[in-house]
Amino acid sequence: MLARDDDGGDIRSVTTPIPAGPTTGALDAILKPRTIAVVGASRAPNTIGHQIVANLVERRFTGAVYPVNPKAHAVCAIPAWASVSALPAPIDVAVVAVPKEHVIGVAEECGTAGVKSLVVISAGFREVGGDGIERERRLLEVTRRHGMRMVGPNCMGMINTDPAYSMNATFVQPMPPFGPAA
Repeated sequence: MLARDDDGGDIRSVTTPIPAGPTTGALDAILKPRTIAVVGASRAPNTIGHQIVANLVERRFTGAVYPVNPKAHAVCAIPAWASVSALPAPIDVAVVAVPKEHVIGVAEECGTAGVKSLVVISAGFREVGGDGIERERRLLEVTRRHGMRMVGPNCMGMINTDPAYSMNATFVQPMPPFGPAA
């Protein structure tokens, strides 16, 4: 497949790496994170919050993982933190897997703490109509006010199979292999 450069000039293959710029670099916190907080991490193995942490650990994510759960001391043998504001390091992406009623508050806390981006797994937004439409509007307002990028809501998460990241921030098994996308 072929594409034109951003300035409309030369045609090149889309497999040619695109130099980092204002557009591509803006997504680095989501696609190439060094730190991930999982808000809603759980000790219960049958929950989405547990599976996301487990996938990050089992697939050997190359960065730091911070489970956030005010009632847990550890999740998947990783020390848990009571809140995003208590985390000891700047966070590139917060994966949010909490009930819909808590997502706006979590997003606000993430923005105040300087989290760069959100991946909102939680459902109950525009896809359900009614109050969900207003809930999503408020979520977008929070992310924009704090300058955060967002994937979701109501999504499966994010995967980067590049061995430099090995990130499976989803609740899905198994991890797809590294290689070109079809």
